Amino acid sequence: MSDFSALCRDFCINQKLALKMDLPAAREPVLDLFGRLRKEMPRLSNLHRYPDGEVALESGEDDQDFLWIGMRQTSLKSGWVNPKTLEDAYRMHRTVLEVAPYFLSISPLDVDHLELVYAFDFECEGNRDEVVLDALLGGSALGEFAEIATDNVLDSQPFLAIALSDAPDMHVYLEVKTRLPRGGEPSAGRDGIEPLSVMLTVRRTGPVKSLDDLPTILAALAGHGERLVEQRLIPRILMPLSERIGRH
Repeated sequence: MSDFSALCRDFCINQKLALKMDLPAAREPVLDLFGRLRKEMPRLSNLHRYPDGEVALESGEDDQDFLWIGMRQTSLKSGWVNPKTLEDAYRMHRTVLEVAPYFLSISPLDVDHLELVYAFDFECEGNRDEVVLDALLGGSALGEFAEIATDNVLDSQPFLAIALSDAPDMHVYLEVKTRLPRGGEPSAGRDGIEPLSVMLTVRRTGPVKSLDDLPTILAALAGHGERLVEQRLIPRILMPLSERIGRH
């Protein structure tokens, strides 16, 4: 599952705990939390504050596999780019969920949702929207609306949201991003090149009975996420995109 180098340039697993109330803005709880997490994960050695208000603890910028933990006003996030194994990333996310609530005074009622994101980045030159349209919508009624031979495709960024029949409290979002949203900040793409990205998000919404339930919910998200990536995303989305980009 974690060896996607034949399909894409970079792969990452991100987690977000979204909250209803603002997180503490004082120095002490934030620095105490980051200090505690650094003891668990010594590679997290660089503290950054970004213009959008995010405060993040990150590993070395030159690392091939890059990990980070970030705080915004109402969310706590963590991510690992190119982890050696999926369990490495899950272990980091689980540690954040076990440790952070007690430093940041998070209540079970405060939890809006917990989500796990599987993101795949591709290098793609030329008209990315045309590539996406041809690879994923070619032959469909929507895809045939555009005549690629003569039309200039300006925007083709499919988005799909579903609720799983075997787990209706789990919502799944599939997004294909060919460019930044207007006004968006460039991401840390390799060589400064913004990638074409595919993101599969598995989300569990609602308050939790106990903070101790968060790691269990994470495990459920991971189970559904891995199944969807293996059975649906790879054969139906990633492989057609990879093959189409290879022909460009």
